[in-house]
Amino acid sequence: MTLAAASDSVGIVTPQHAAFESALALKCGRQLPRFDLVYETYGTLNADHTNAVLVCHALSGHHHAAGFHTSTDRKPGWWDVCIGPGKPIDTNLFFVVSLNNIGGCHGSTGPRSIDPETNRLYGPDFPVVSVADWVKAQAHLADHLGIERFAAIVGGSLGGMQAMQWAIDFPTRIAHALLIAAAPRLSAQNIAFNEIARHAITSDPSFHAGRYLEANDNPERGLMLARMVGHVTYQSDDGLRDKFGRRIQPNGGSGDTQFQIESYLHHQGRSFSQTFDANTYLLMTRALDEFDPARDYGDDLVAALSVAQADFWVCSFTTDWRFSPARSKEIVDALISAHKNVVSTIIDTAQGHDAFLLPVPRYLDVFRAYMQRVAWSLGFANRPDNRLTAGPAS
Repeated sequence: MTLAAASDSVGIVTPQHAAFESALALKCGRQLPRFDLVYETYGTLNADHTNAVLVCHALSGHHHAAGFHTSTDRKPGWWDVCIGPGKPIDTNLFFVVSLNNIGGCHGSTGPRSIDPETNRLYGPDFPVVSVADWVKAQAHLADHLGIERFAAIVGGSLGGMQAMQWAIDFPTRIAHALLIAAAPRLSAQNIAFNEIARHAITSDPSFHAGRYLEANDNPERGLMLARMVGHVTYQSDDGLRDKFGRRIQPNGGSGDTQFQIESYLHHQGRSFSQTFDANTYLLMTRALDEFDPARDYGDDLVAALSVAQADFWVCSFTTDWRFSPARSKEIVDALISAHKNVVSTIIDTAQGHDAFLLPVPRYLDVFRAYMQRVAWSLGFANRPDNRLTAGPAS
């Protein structure tokens, strides 16, 4: 039996394409004359369209969240651990939509697309995008799919920030917001890490002021360094110690990769530099830096979240030092002050920020329990056996 045929897999999936011919006004003051979104769906939309779940991707994510594109694929979508029959986002219950955001490099309109006004690659001239712009484009996709209201909008890290923005910008179109390993805005330290990564890219001689594709080049070294820096921050000291320690490579190493952790980072960086676009990385990190929904409400997060009508699950991980439990607590405290229903979960794990992508048993159990409550509360599943309720923070 192939991996794609496993009973808990969504199987073979085919990316879909939606073209929008009307202009999309952006927060920066510019607009996209038209735009395309690439997305995938898993499960079946029920007759009254009440079981739809939107999955929002993080910094380097894309539309391929679950399943396989061919029967010979060895690696599934980036959140396959959480999406599929019997998994936390159970495709026996939910119709799941996962997309690549505008500005991305996996098929949606972005820096690698042709600017219809110049017939030239957008490249570095692609407009500055924000989380609010992504949410607006996602709402257009929901309209395209005939979804008036999502049962839940779910995301980890930058994806969780999109779920929060949805609850603020489209309060009547979301029943539940699941914010996993997220924050209400970045700390100065986080912005600093992103700036180091951006500088690694823009200082690469192969960057060509962002016109590297026209120069038939690619700033691979800069992208590699950016990914290496980012990847370290997504881990924890305990996690790296458990996985690598100070172990030497089996062959004793060579050159500048004597330790196993060095070889691992080099591999991650090289792989990323071959599959991701440098201009997209710059855009995405800027959107992450600028995210601050309280800014439009007098720097008052309680006021920003007061407009929300959704119930919330806020989940954090003990060893996540980039988006620490303290940052999730800021969200939870603001939601309580705004008199919203919120469940708060802190998962004890050694995996750091990346834990939201991994099969951490306690995390998956609570995630599954909350999603079962979502299905029951909206009337398309039997009452779950668990006692988890969408009530005050715990």
